[in-house]
Amino acid sequence: MDNTREFEEYGEENGNTKNNDEFDRIRTKGRERFKYLAKHKEPKVEWYTCIGPPQNWGTQEPLWPLNKATISANASHRIAELATPKKNFQTGVYINRPLWQYSCGRASVLTTVDENALNAQASSRVEQLANSKTYPLHAPNRIEFVYSCGRSSPIWSVPNSALNSTATPRVLNLSQHKPYHPRFQPEKSLPWEVPEPAKKAKASERVEQLASPKARPEGPFREPTWQITERALKSVASPRCLELARSKSLAEGFLPAKDIEWPVSRAAKQASASERITALSQPIQRMNMNILQFNPEAFKVKPQALKGQIPARVNELAQPINR
Repeated sequence: MDNTREFEEYGEENGNTKNNDEFDRIRTKGRERFKYLAKHKEPKVEWYTCIGPPQNWGTQEPLWPLNKATISANASHRIAELATPKKNFQTGVYINRPLWQYSCGRASVLTTVDENALNAQASSRVEQLANSKTYPLHAPNRIEFVYSCGRSSPIWSVPNSALNSTATPRVLNLSQHKPYHPRFQPEKSLPWEVPEPAKKAKASERVEQLASPKARPEGPFREPTWQITERALKSVASPRCLELARSKSLAEGFLPAKDIEWPVSRAAKQASASERITALSQPIQRMNMNILQFNPEAFKVKPQALKGQIPARVNELAQPINR
């Protein structure tokens, strides 16, 4: 209402009539536009991708309710490190390589194998290492060799002497767990307690002033239609404005673009070349270089040319351009 009163006083001072209905219409239309833009965009639902109950923005409820402490908890450094995506090595010159299309980047059977490697014969050492491990001949039916590689393990019965034996001081020392670092701090409990002074604290006037939003007038700051003063209607443009308002003229000697196809006159179609034009169109017949290289007077200058004088026009054209 205060803004409306200010607009009315401003209109009375300038002699313009204000229309409150027009202001209300503009304000209402602006508020509806802001409300529409403030809503979340609804996802486009397709029948072939809609699986399960429909979910919109704000309805992605979990399978079971989560604790408030879990929702407000911060991820640890290790979880943030594991959440980083894997580095993409298929960039630059390595993009779309067969080695990356059919494998993890390492050579495999799917890649092309050299013919020399296919026809090669294994050495005696390679054949010896390729043979599977056999059971010893003296104990082929022992349980250790049936379920394992032949070494004893807790799966089988432990002898009484081993059960009744006492551990040595060295074994007892190694069995002690590693102590924590002196500066080690355990994880903070969730949720943590807020101290009483923090609960009873009050913000200062400066903090409240900075926290409040900036005051802005609602507007509109001017009527949609306004009157033009008589002085502006009767004003005359200055010579400078008229000079600047004039369109740029074409350069002297400007010729418009010629059409791609133009009619040829009948006289040009029936014209025939004169003897002079025919003579000029003939190429200059020059002597072969094999003959000129044995003629010492081939490039000799005539005496008349040595005594000749340069015309004034040629001398003028021979002068360099002053830039």
